[in-house]
Amino acid sequence: MAYKISDACISCGSCEATCPVGAISAGDTQYNIDPDTCISCGSCAEGCPVSAISEE
Repeated sequence: MAYKISDACISCGSCEATCPVGAISAGDTQYNIDPDTCISCGSCAEGCPVSAISEE
């Protein structure tokens, strides 16, 4: 299952830097994960300082 970023995102960008497949990009108000590209490795969730990322 793909990971998802919640509204708790503070747009720090730490998740984008940790994604090995480039599935994360900046959105208008927060970062977003492309579920078709996400490989569910969890790197983004481990690096999120506000725990805004979880599996769907």
